[in-house]
Amino acid sequence: MQLWTHDRLFSTIEALVMQHSPSGMEAEINRYLLEQLAALGVEHWQDEADNIIVRIPGTRPDAAAGAVAITGHKDEIGGIVKAVGEVGRVSVRRLGGAFPWVYGEGVVDLLGDRETVSGILSFGSRHVSHESPQKLQQDGQAVRWEDAWVETKQSAAALTAAGIRPGTRMVVGKHRKQPLRMGDYIASYTLDNKASVAILLGLAEQVTAPPVDVYLVASAKEEVGAIGALFFSQRQRLSQLIALEICPLSAEYPIQPGPAPVLLSQDGYGLYDEGLNQALLAAADRANLPVQVATISGFGSDASIAMKFGHVAKAACLSFPTENTHGFEIAHLGAIASCLQLLVRYLKD
Repeated sequence: MQLWTHDRLFSTIEALVMQHSPSGMEAEINRYLLEQLAALGVEHWQDEADNIIVRIPGTRPDAAAGAVAITGHKDEIGGIVKAVGEVGRVSVRRLGGAFPWVYGEGVVDLLGDRETVSGILSFGSRHVSHESPQKLQQDGQAVRWEDAWVETKQSAAALTAAGIRPGTRMVVGKHRKQPLRMGDYIASYTLDNKASVAILLGLAEQVTAPPVDVYLVASAKEEVGAIGALFFSQRQRLSQLIALEICPLSAEYPIQPGPAPVLLSQDGYGLYDEGLNQALLAAADRANLPVQVATISGFGSDASIAMKFGHVAKAACLSFPTENTHGFEIAHLGAIASCLQLLVRYLKD
């Protein structure tokens, strides 16, 4: 068994980031995950809601009754095509919590039915007067999706032939998606939530013969309503659901950057289970891992949404501090590694 060093974590996250997976069009990352899990030789499958699931059977007689699920969503935010114009310009709207000013002008990929077309997310020229709509963006008004477009320099017929249509997904282009290593930090688009999927792969490799059944769920369509996790948790009897997530670094929250992960007590969807949180903190203490605790708003996870809708009795969210959330995110590899180590200890205990 390979040690999950910072180098290995970085390379695993890097490979996951480069697999496009906008909500509802996650086939590229699905193929990659299915290949990795087959190589590990663990029981796994893809369900009707497009979740990729690993089952690690428990050893106790009542192992199924006490089943625990760990989720990390595999979908990413981006855009969705609204209209295809006649001069190669494609109109897009947000998919999940995406803002055009976060991406800036640059290469994006349109995932057509038959071909991926790269174009430039464009806001218009700057050398203009009040006669041009772009002037407003220079004077304090944030650019909106309605003000932006994707310039493809292809005809409408060529775009149609590639399968670019209303509903086509747009994501940051692979041309500029490569993660950057900054010492012990990783900087990248879509750490939310490709880094958490890397933790799931680590768990699939390291957790064997737990007391209860463990389900590792790379969940689908989380960014548009935790759809995959709700489907799974409605059908599978669980005693606990723990979501792996990013945690936003902001002056309003008492969270420090660095190697200590964060356990949430509350988010925008409600309270997490205090008993489960205490059990996770006790596991962290046994493993000599520092953990921060926080309540945050403007945020939800597979776990809090599933608990709010009554799908699970106990839910928790274990996360790693992240700068620039839903943008070019920065996180400490040590915090991601600590999430993995904490859960390995908790599941074995």
